[in-house]
Amino acid sequence: MRITYGPWGETLDELVAAARAAEDAGAQAIWAPELHRSSTVTAAAVAAGTRSARIGTAITLAFVRSPMVTALEALDLDELSGGRFVLGLGAGVKRLNQDWHNARWGHPVAHLRESVAAVRHIVAHAADGEPMVLAGEYEPLAVHGFRRPHPQARREIPVYLAGMGPAMTRLAGEIGDGWISHELCSEPWLRECAMPALGEGLRNAGRDRASLDVVVSAVCSVDPDPAAARRRVSGVIEFYASVRTYADFFAFHELSDDRDRAIDALTLAGPPGHVRERLAAYDGIADTVKLTPPTHGLTAAETRAAQKRLIELIRELA
Repeated sequence: MRITYGPWGETLDELVAAARAAEDAGAQAIWAPELHRSSTVTAAAVAAGTRSARIGTAITLAFVRSPMVTALEALDLDELSGGRFVLGLGAGVKRLNQDWHNARWGHPVAHLRESVAAVRHIVAHAADGEPMVLAGEYEPLAVHGFRRPHPQARREIPVYLAGMGPAMTRLAGEIGDGWISHELCSEPWLRECAMPALGEGLRNAGRDRASLDVVVSAVCSVDPDPAAARRRVSGVIEFYASVRTYADFFAFHELSDDRDRAIDALTLAGPPGHVRERLAAYDGIADTVKLTPPTHGLTAAETRAAQKRLIELIRELA
């Protein structure tokens, strides 16, 4: 499995320094999320501050931008990184799109399918100067009189899709260059729920398994003191357990009211040897693991300490 990392920083400078440290430790890709910061601006800062790791967004919200803006940002990031960029796209949830961003919320699977098609079309043809026209219910495209005059690292930029439910996960298998799991992703759920849906999408499109990079995300807390490691991840469990969207996910694990078992099942928390053993369970199923430090309910100092230990683990793994 490829080991990759989602860095944290109280400031952008600190985040970029963490990305550089993870790259030096052996992380093969650095991922920028979108919630408290813009994923694309963060990715630009990381691209400028690193040398060889791939730079991905995990994830960029697809519906709060037009496909044109998303494609132009992807082209800029690919140029800035020297062809190292991966565009990770996701739908988000209805309330976030409508209430936070005043964005249109169509049928999310069909909407994301059209968004990906439009972004790929623009990336492939922005330099041609010819009309770019696509029909669509959610993201029709009718661009005339446009030619992008800037250097273009590639005509194809990998597009990874995030998905948790079966329909969105099937879509990732059908059209994605990769699939990115939710940050809580147990080995049983990956094996029994996600992989069958991805396989169905691959078969529907006539694709083979090797064409899809399966990225499993894992909140990881490393500490010689098991209790300290577990305490750091308890906040992320409490947060997601309180969100109705994840009720089926917790029901699958029979964890609705058992925080301790949820920590064991859904996070990687404990001494380095224990975490390495837990990571090994994904090998042979996932192609890539995206490690992130815990942040929910922690002070900056606590997250900073957790991140330092996690980057040390990446060095050992690499």
